[in-house]
Order: sequence, then C-alpha cells, then structure tokens
Amino acid sequence: MVGREVTAEFQLARSTPSIHQLNHGGDGIDGGGAVEFVSYTVHIPPTPDHQPLYDSVEPTTAERVEDLYVSNSLFTGGHSCPTRAFFKEKVTNSISSHPQMAGAKGSSCSILGCDGKVMTDERGAEIVPCECGYKICWECYREILRDGDAICLGCKAPYEGPDATEDPDMGPMKRRRSSLGLSKKERRLSMMRSRMSLDRAGADDFDHRNWLFETKGSYGYGSAMWPQADMNGNYDEFGNPRVLYENRWRPITRKVNVSTKILSPYRLLIFVRVVVLALLLAWRIRHPNEEAIWLWGMSVICEVWFGFSWLLDQLPKLCPINRTTDLEVLKTKFETATGKSDLPGIDIFVSTADPEKEPPLVTANTILSILAADYPVEKLSCYVSDDGGSLLTFEAMAEAASFANLWVPFCRKHDIEPRNPESYFNLKRDPYKDKVRTDFVRDRRRVKREYDEFKVRINGLGDSIRRRSDAYNAAEEIKAAKMQKKKNGAVDGGNDKLKIQKATWMADGTHWPGTWSCPTAEHSRGDHASIIQVMLKPPSDEPLRSKEFDESSIDLTEVDIRLPMLVYISREKRPGYDHNKKAGAMNGLVRASAVMSNGPFILNLDCDHYVYNSQALKEGMCFMMDRGGDRICYVQFPQRFEGIDPSDRYANHNTVFFDVNMRALDGVQGPVYVGTGCLFRRTALYGFDPPRAVKGEGTGSGLRTWFFSRKAAKEEDAGENASLLPKKFGNSTLFVDSICIAEFQGRPLTDHPSIKNGRPPGALTIPRQLLDASTVAEAISVISCWYEDKTEWGLRVGWIYGSVTEDVVTGYRMHNRGWRSVYCVTKRDAFRGTAPINLTDRLHQVLRWATGSVEIFFSRNNALLAGPRLKLLQRIAYLNVGLYPFTSVFLIVYCFLPALSLFSGQFIVQSLDVTFLGYLLAITLTLCILAMLEIKWSGIGLEEWWRNEQFWVIGGTSAHIAAVLQGLLKVVAGIEISFTLTSKSAGDDIDDEFADLYLFKWSSLMILPITIMLTNLIAMAVAMCRTVYSVIPQWSRLIGGMFFSFWVLAHLYPFAKGLMGKRGRTPTIVFVWSGLIAVTISLLWVSIKPPSGANQMGGSFQIW
Repeated sequence: MVGREVTAEFQLARSTPSIHQLNHGGDGIDGGGAVEFVSYTVHIPPTPDHQPLYDSVEPTTAERVEDLYVSNSLFTGGHSCPTRAFFKEKVTNSISSHPQMAGAKGSSCSILGCDGKVMTDERGAEIVPCECGYKICWECYREILRDGDAICLGCKAPYEGPDATEDPDMGPMKRRRSSLGLSKKERRLSMMRSRMSLDRAGADDFDHRNWLFETKGSYGYGSAMWPQADMNGNYDEFGNPRVLYENRWRPITRKVNVSTKILSPYRLLIFVRVVVLALLLAWRIRHPNEEAIWLWGMSVICEVWFGFSWLLDQLPKLCPINRTTDLEVLKTKFETATGKSDLPGIDIFVSTADPEKEPPLVTANTILSILAADYPVEKLSCYVSDDGGSLLTFEAMAEAASFANLWVPFCRKHDIEPRNPESYFNLKRDPYKDKVRTDFVRDRRRVKREYDEFKVRINGLGDSIRRRSDAYNAAEEIKAAKMQKKKNGAVDGGNDKLKIQKATWMADGTHWPGTWSCPTAEHSRGDHASIIQVMLKPPSDEPLRSKEFDESSIDLTEVDIRLPMLVYISREKRPGYDHNKKAGAMNGLVRASAVMSNGPFILNLDCDHYVYNSQALKEGMCFMMDRGGDRICYVQFPQRFEGIDPSDRYANHNTVFFDVNMRALDGVQGPVYVGTGCLFRRTALYGFDPPRAVKGEGTGSGLRTWFFSRKAAKEEDAGENASLLPKKFGNSTLFVDSICIAEFQGRPLTDHPSIKNGRPPGALTIPRQLLDASTVAEAISVISCWYEDKTEWGLRVGWIYGSVTEDVVTGYRMHNRGWRSVYCVTKRDAFRGTAPINLTDRLHQVLRWATGSVEIFFSRNNALLAGPRLKLLQRIAYLNVGLYPFTSVFLIVYCFLPALSLFSGQFIVQSLDVTFLGYLLAITLTLCILAMLEIKWSGIGLEEWWRNEQFWVIGGTSAHIAAVLQGLLKVVAGIEISFTLTSKSAGDDIDDEFADLYLFKWSSLMILPITIMLTNLIAMAVAMCRTVYSVIPQWSRLIGGMFFSFWVLAHLYPFAKGLMGKRGRTPTIVFVWSGLIAVTISLLWVSIKPPSGANQMGGSFQIW
C-alpha cells in the first residue's frame, strides 16, 4: 500500500500488526505532516482473509485457453532439435471424460467442416472466447489469431482482451503476460518476494500468533465460535484461550525410547560378548594346533575378521528408538474449515525403464494408488519417468489417467484401503466389512466391472499399437509407391524396393517421438528426444463435484472429483552422452518438477511399489513440519512386500534390516536411503547444508548463504556467487529462481518460540498458477542430454552418479553435510511392492547391491573419508555398508574348513579343551540372548531372524564374492559393470501365485554353494567311514567336524530346496543325496555286522 489511498480494509480484533515505515528518499519525513503522501509498507502474511492481489484475480480467457493448450499438447525437443508442441485431441483410443484429462470429450466446434472439441476449463466448463457464445476449438481459435484479424466468426466482433492482440501467433514458446502485466515467471517469484519482505520485517516485530485470530474467516481456531470469557482466567495477555496454545504447540511427532528393561541388558550383553570374543581369540592365538598349523591359521584369521565384522554391525544398534505421529495435530495446524490447506506440496516420482520387464499394468496400479492418496489434491503432483521412451508406457499412463476418473472418487467416497485396484480386488478378507453406505455394493460392482475392462485394455495395448503401426506403415508404403510411380511416369521402376522406416504411430495418426518398435536413428532406447505430456493438468483450487448422476453410474455429487497433476516425462538420450541410468532419470525429474510444480518435498517410488496406506504422505509430513523438521533431509519408510512365499525361503522381506538396523540408525543420525519409499526435502537434494549448521565443519554450502545473505555481502561476492550458480545447477534461470521458493515453502510453521527457521501460517493457501507453454518448454530444456554438462549434477547435486547403488551414496552425502533422516514406521504399511522370489533373480539382486557396496568402499564415498558432521556410529554403519561383501572371502574359507577338517582328520584346535568349550558356549549363549532381545524390541519373528542368518550364508558364498571380484576388476582394470532390470510379476496370475519360486534358472553364482554342500557331504561320509574302520577312533574330532559341517549345510538348506525346481518332480540332486546316504549306511552296516569268514576289524566297534 502506498500513500493514503488504501483500497483494502482490514477489520482488526484485539491488536494491530506492526507497521514499518520505509524512507525511500534522501530527505527525512517530519512528524508535522508537511508531506502529503507518506510511503510505508504493511507486512502481513498471507491468510485466507488476506491474499496477494495477483492471486485474487480470476484467470483470463486467454490464460485458460493456454492452460487447455498445455494440458492437451505433447512437448518434444532436445539438443539437436527445437522444442515443439503437438496438440493432441486424443492420446489413446479410449474416450476421456474427466475435464483434467488430456483429450477430454466435449461438444464440437461450430465451424463447418471441423470436428474438433470445444475448449474446456479445469471444471469441465466450456471456454467461449467471445460474449456471443460462439463455440470454437483450439486449432480454429489459433488460426484466427494467427491471421491477425482476431474476429469472432459468430458476431463478427473482435476478440477482447490484451492477450489476443499482444500475442496473435499464440505460439507455445512465447512468454505471455497476464491481465496484471506480470509474466509467468514474475508471478511464480511473487511468493519469494513476499517471503523476503517478511524476512525484512523481522520476526520480533510481528506476532503471527495474534494475526491468526484476526482473520475474518474460520482459520486455525476460528473466530466464528470464539469461546466466551468465563473460563476462570484461562487466557493469555492478548485474550486468547490458553487451551488453544497447548493444542497448537503440541508436537506432531514423538520419540518413543525402547524400554530400559530390554535396552540395558541388550547393551550389557554386547559388552560381555565383546569381552568373551576377545578372550576366545586370545586363547586361540596362544594355543595353536601344531599338527595342522595351516588349518589353525586359516580359522584364526577368519574368526578375527568375523569378530570385527560383527562389531561393525552391532555398534550402530546401541540406540534403537521408535517414533509416532499425531495426524490430528497435523490437521489442526494445517487444515482450515474453509477447505484451504497450508501443507506444502509434494512431487511424487515413479520411475520405469522397460515395459517388458516392468509390466504397464503394475505401473498403472501404482499411479492409481498415488492419485488416490489422502493429501490435498492441489498440493500433489505425480511425475512418471519412462527411461525407455516407450509408447506402450505412454498409452498405459493415459489409460490410467482415464480410469482414475472413476477409481479415485470411489476411494474417497467409501474410504477404500488399499487404493491399488489390483490389490484391493484380490483381498482375501470380506470387502463389505465396516462399510455402512447402502450404495457401496452397487458402486463396487460397477468399479470392478470397469477395472476388468481397464485390465483388458492395458494388456492389449501392445497388440493394439502393433496393429495400428502396421496399418499406418502399410499406408505409407502404398503412398510412397504411388508417388514413385507418378514420378517415374511410364518408366517401369516397380522393381526397386522401397525403403520405408517402420515407424511407431500414436492414436492420432502421428509418429511417436520416442523409441520405435523397429529402432532407428533418433528413435531408439539410447537415442530419442525429450517428451513431456501433461496427462492430468493441475486441479482447480476449489473442490469439484460431479453434476451428473443416473442409475448406471456412481453418485459423486458429494465427492471431490479433482485429480492431482499427472505428467509423463521421457528425458532426452543421445549417443555420446552418459545418461547415468536411474540416477540420471531421477535428476531429470527433479529439474522438470522444479520448473512445473516445485513441490518442496519429493517422494520417489519404484514402479512396483504402490501406496498401501493412503495417509502415508501425511505421516511423513508430520516429521518435516515438526519442530526441528527443517534439519531433516528425508523420511525413509520401510519396504514391505507382497507375493512372498509363506516361509520366506530367501529372506525377501528382509525384516532384520528394516526393523532392526534401520530402527537403530534412527537413534543415531538416521536410516540410510534404500532407493524407494523415501520423502525428500528438495533443498537437501540440491546439495545445501542444513539450517543452523556449525560453521567451519564439513563441506557444502548453506542455502541462506547462497540466496538470503546477499545484502550483507559485498557486491563482488554477490556477483561471484551469481556466476557460480550456472556451474552448480545449470543455465535455467527459472530453475535457479525456484530454489528459494522451495526452501521457504518447506519450512515448519512459526507457531512455537523454539522454531527459529519457520514460515508464517497461511502462506501456502495461495492458489496454484496455471501452467503455460513457456514453463513446459523450460522443462523440456532442463531434461535435455546436454543440460548437466559442466555442472555439479550427479557430483554434489541430486542423485549421485558413479555407483549402481546410487541411493546409498545419495543418502550418505546428505548425512555427511550434517543433515539427519528419520525412519517412519506406520501402523498400516505405508507402501508395498514386489520382490523376486526366484532363487536366481534374488541372487542377481543381491549381487547388484553388493557390487555397489564394493564401489562405495573404493571411492571417495568411503565413510573413512567422511567429514566431522557425520556422527561416529553413523560412520561405522556406512563403513559396514562398504565392507560387508568382503566378509564373503572369509566366510567361504570357513565353510570349507569343516570338510577339510574331516578329510584330514584334524580340527581347528588340538583338543576340545574345557576353556575353549566354555568360551564357545558363552559366545553362543550371548548370541542367542542378543537375538532374543533384538526380536523383543524390534517386533520381528524368530523364523525371520533365522531366515536372515541362512541367506547371509547363501549370499555370502555366491553373490558377495562375485561382487568383490567385479569391484576389483572395475577398480584395477577399469572394466564397467552392467546389470539388467529385475523382472516384475504382472500380478494377474492368480492360478499359481508362487510359480516363480519353483522355476529353476541356472546361474554361475550357484557353483560355489553347490561345491560347498557336496564337499561337506562327501567329507562327512568319508570321515564317518574312516572313524568307524579306525583302530583308534578320534570321536571328538569327528563330532566337532560333523557339527560344523551340519551347521554349514543347515544354513544352505533353502538354497538346496531352490535347486529342486517345481513341485511334484524329483530332481537329480535328490538321487545324488540318496546315493551318498545309502553308501554311508551300507558301510556302517558292514562294519557293525561283517560277512562271515571275514577278518575281524573295527577296534572297539567289534560286536561279534
């Protein structure tokens, strides 16, 4: 507000906000009022009653038209081709009905000969650019404006509005200006200006708590039902009820420590076991076995390493904790009675690369579960990264967006859980339990019928695309033949075979700009342009209700039918540019989403991990928005799996890691990032230090140092920082400008004196701006193959490159800068996914993880090289991540030792001394008690713990040793390692859910475990025979060797079952084992009862 002409009136209740007088001239302003106009500024945070002027203005017709253009256009571009937008009236053969959906159905254009659809807004209402009501489609409207007349064909009057004249071309790449004269970029940055003004105002001069009660609408506690002043003086100095402060200042999350009755003995036993282990190793070193020094030496070296490895694994478990959230407090703080939400936005990333190994139906179900999540619709955006550039994935996402029009409102109406249709309709429990609405049965049957048809369409997309492409290619060949015949005239040139590229065609009869079924130049998996399609445009700020209802449809008149924004993205790939696999795809999504929606938080999910708990996003947001939440870089959710065999033969659930190790790390500096199911703070991914970081420690750069301390710095320093920004983030100005907005929006509320780095309440209730073509064109630019050249993307910014386990490295870098993470275990699983239950697939998965750990150990990301901000126990945990594959070398040796002992007739000790047996008993007892205590405070089962121990041996003798060899080859010889995607189950094979479990697929990783098993079996048979026929049997050595051999075979038992293949068949290995057992029993029988007349032998075993 300037001068005395104030257009907005504010009705203040109990106190007035602070007013700061700013002198803009060189002369002072005297207090006598000699100057007619006084310049001053009132800094008031945005609230439901006070919104900036640019947000209160309704979008113009031209803005809504361009919003329609953006949501119905396919944008392509890249390094060697300009950015283009192709208007698509349909993206799939199915008919779309939702107003947010690309190619939504509507009435036809009024111009004769045109069958285009009339433009509609986000609520499905038709956009009519002229007051006469003459309906026109987008293509015709653009042609009229391009001609320069801009005259309505109905009333012959010129189209009104500045946009029609200032931008007659309506080109998609031109920057348009709104009716207020602000460009899209300026409107996006207005939030930043408002935030910086609030910073200049100072937190001490403005009491946001008081302003909370001054709003005219219902906000926070609400002024409409203000309690009477008769509560025995339970008011503060401002007249506000103290109960409100107690409720608002209540923490959103709580840390629940493990009971001291469990934790104290647990820590004591760890200390006792360390002491006993040291005594045992000391005794072993002092008492060598002189008769078999080689056997003794190998065993001692292995035992020393096992003790060191166990210590690395056990020390980070000293401080386990649990956490709980309070969603009611979150609702009180961030949700208003008017329907406006003050929660920050979330951008959800779903990554896929190969529709053959990652079925589109699985990905589509994941998308549907995300769109139906219980989070403010206008604050949610979903980005699907198709790294293969497949039309099959593209059309599957379009089909999913179309089916979401029915599925999402159905979930909201009846509170469906889970919101993955495939999982929901395959539930083993009663679907009608706890459902009170009378129309639920009819609605469920309708949705089930529609979903079955949806599955048929998805599963038939491949054939549909193939038939369509063949038809169009045949037409192109006929057309080319006719043109050639016409060109040659009477000359017979039909013998020359035409070379027509076999293109892949979209539903509207145009070439697909991505990968073709028959790859060619610029249309292959490693060579194609960038593609962006807004499948579902951003929703309106107000709830949208369905107006139509008949007996054959679902009654949605009381349900919000809005859908979150859904965007399909395929980044550009070109030969000669390293695309850095999944990490590169994720970084492309980070940049594109920052330009298009800029949610301050990012949730990444694999295509086979869906939202199982619709409130999971709110659960994670509780930690980010609580006190001290601005120092949390990410919230990691545990991975839970479906489709695992009941016995969990290969420890696919991995509960020991997710429920023991991760809970324990949560009490140190936070859990490691495991690649999926993780809610990130966007600015932490940008490589900045956490707020209030100790100066002089670690490396990196603070966000406030980069952006908000420029007025205190010298001009040359500011210029130097500005010149470094393109080197760090790239040359996109819009992306760089979005960083400070994301930082501000990601702050907790300043509703408590202890919050030092917060934002005022109501600042995020501002409506989202409409997308324009220039914004999407900028997103095309930031996902091009050349954008990361000479920047820090993949080095210090975003997902880190150089390792197949980029997830662990990315989390490590954040912890190394001083950030902390949180482990969120919800009562109902937050996300669920699939895991390979086939033995070969499981071993290859473990091989990839172990290879990444070896790469970490031999890289600059080794925890030994970490900075001082990484806590000691966290450093030990990351060191163990890099070292655990090397344990396989010693484990393999130790698995062969029992067999060598049995073959040689020696043992690792000269005699079974009482001291040795005592130490061994103490080691075993402490291990068992520690396991029981871990089971007690973590909640896992004993069988799960034992399965983990078994697979540790299986993986250590197969995949881990291969990972060590591959890692050494990469470090020494520079040989790169490539891995293939793990195939995901399509999820529609109900006849045999565990068919993959019994499928035998040979792999070289199986050679070593099979060798260990056969060697120990043969050694046991040989040792038994030798002892039986010996004159002086050495029973102690036989028992010791047999016990350890049996221990090895017990750990490898699941692996042996995996070799047996399908049920009902007797594999060859069973006959081999049967033969060995038969030979052993026969020899024993001959020894016990030899044939008559034979020489007597057997020593003390002689019976007759």
